[in-house]
Amino acid sequence: MPSPADPHDHDAVDGHDHGAHDHGHDHGHEHRHGHTDRIAPRRLKVVLGLQFVVLLLELGGGWAAGSLALIADAGHMATDVTALGMVLVAATIANRPATTRQTYGWRRAEVLAAMANAAALFAVGGGVVVEALSRFRAPEPVDALPMLGIAVIGLLANLAGIATLGTPGEHDLNARGAWLHLISDALGSVGAITAAVLIWKLGWTWADPAVSLLVSVLVLRSAWGLMKDAASVLMERAPDHVDVDGLRAAILAEPGVLAVHDLHVWMIAWGDIALSGHVVTENGPPDLLKRLFALVDEQTGITHITLQLEPPGFSEAEPHA
Repeated sequence: MPSPADPHDHDAVDGHDHGAHDHGHDHGHEHRHGHTDRIAPRRLKVVLGLQFVVLLLELGGGWAAGSLALIADAGHMATDVTALGMVLVAATIANRPATTRQTYGWRRAEVLAAMANAAALFAVGGGVVVEALSRFRAPEPVDALPMLGIAVIGLLANLAGIATLGTPGEHDLNARGAWLHLISDALGSVGAITAAVLIWKLGWTWADPAVSLLVSVLVLRSAWGLMKDAASVLMERAPDHVDVDGLRAAILAEPGVLAVHDLHVWMIAWGDIALSGHVVTENGPPDLLKRLFALVDEQTGITHITLQLEPPGFSEAEPHA
């Protein structure tokens, strides 16, 4: 497992650290790597400013034009402003160094922010669905031209925000949450533009709640995926690409290995995987530990590995037996 002093050295690209405890039966392996795809706080601040301006514009314009699509998008952007603020705070906290109490560092702050973002997306999407269904039963007049103009401005601002933020890296759940908010905002703007054109040209007032409903479904789908990924980290679930049973069988197949127990695979943060296990061995080859490390790395790509080698009959509950 990572050492308390610095479990996540983001400045180093690749390194290995092998250690043994006093009795020689516990060996650790650490792979330090940088997450170059982490979100940049400076970019977040720019995007946050853009979103806040568009929020005020869409809220006022939607109210004046009577457009649910614009008001829904404004409500969504209100949660985005809050969510992006949380992302910014979480990104700052995640960069704090590890301590003797917080030995893994603070990267799970990003996971907590991602979970909060998903909950916010669910709240907004669900609220718009309820309002859209209400408007199907009782359509309200909509001033299409102001709605169209404001929606176009909103789309341009969202596209600018997406370009500023950039595509999130696969290991940055926090950035992915922010990116999903911007994408769903852009979809909301596209929906508002579509509804405005249909109302303006064809008089289809039902297009406003219909488009709002469609965009909400897309938002809810994105929120569900984000929440599942964040929950899998918090519940310390093994990532999908790691076959724990297959890995156990491969370790057991190594010469000198008699048994494997307490084999655990979990995520410290999204994409940052750790493994620990106890390997029972007797008269194993001298390079057994090195071979086991290579096996785990080759089969899973896991970078934080702790394997404890122990003789038959050894019990941690009775260390002096």
